Amino acid sequence: MEAIRLFDTHAHLLDGRFDEDREALISGLPARGVACVLEAACEAADIPRVIALCERHPGLVYGAAGIHPHSASEFTGETLAQIESALAHPAIRAVGEIGLDYHYDFSPREAQKACFDAQLALAGRRGRPVVIHDREAHGDCLDLLRAHRDGLQGVMHCFSGSYEMARACLDLGLYLGIGGSLTFKNAKKLLETVQKAPRDRLLLETDCPYMTPEPFRGRRNDPSLARLTLARLAALRGEDEAALAAALYENGLRLFGIAAG
Repeated sequence: MEAIRLFDTHAHLLDGRFDEDREALISGLPARGVACVLEAACEAADIPRVIALCERHPGLVYGAAGIHPHSASEFTGETLAQIESALAHPAIRAVGEIGLDYHYDFSPREAQKACFDAQLALAGRRGRPVVIHDREAHGDCLDLLRAHRDGLQGVMHCFSGSYEMARACLDLGLYLGIGGSLTFKNAKKLLETVQKAPRDRLLLETDCPYMTPEPFRGRRNDPSLARLTLARLAALRGEDEAALAAALYENGLRLFGIAAG
């Protein structure tokens, strides 16, 4: 049987928690079954660092360039131009991490919406997928996504909602990013969602170093632990783990326009 290959479609390997072992950890990922990782930027200063990380690990690490809602108050036309410039790099495959976060409200909501709207428009112009952060902002998030639905492609990162919410996202042509929260005891709404959602619209992700799956919750997460989420997902869907892994890997390649290695 062919070895399982995983695509962690959302990581933050530039986080300070990886400073002591980042390069060794990434270099060792293929031996642990991880064939591809997408590193997501959150603020303007991240973008050149994401590009540099991709260049140090070609064919293994790809990137997304964007401004997270937490940093929306710092968003300017110059920032948008920086994101657009980054999209010219062959390893930068998406605009992200972008969206709305009404849980923390680190940036004013109007600033968040303006930042999200501008980046959705850029992604549409450039024909790129978006990596979407939506926390306690479902109504406004869906309204903006619907306003940009022509040509919209992307993923609802760290999806944990109901099947009703999932259906609204799927109807917009989006994928659902499934991470470690699927293994948590309180993930009741998500169980129905992953059982009903079409396999060709699911992606595997870690959001590392956050959202570590059980039984390692509380420790630093990394892309190799996506296998625990995969195992839970396969069990819930009654699918063969290797077959599901292969399908999710292909889903990631397809969405982000990456040639199979």
